[in-house]
Amino acid sequence: MKVRILLFARAKDLAGVASLSLELPEGATVAVLRAALAAMVPRLGEFLPRCAVSVGGEFASDETALLVDAEVALLPPVSGG
Repeated sequence: MKVRILLFARAKDLAGVASLSLELPEGATVAVLRAALAAMVPRLGEFLPRCAVSVGGEFASDETALLVDAEVALLPPVSGG
């Protein structure tokens, strides 16, 4: 299944694009998505564990299964004061 991932802030900077498309197996989880992203964009590798993932507008754990045509967003940690 094809999944489109939206990237923001530092993730967007590291990848050099605002969105990516990945081909993943049916029933793939967020953990599989993270591994595929790290392989596709090695610069994201060390950064990915600190990012939250949103699937369909809801925060998702690594065990969350991805659905076809779901909106997936990679959300970097927020800092500030």
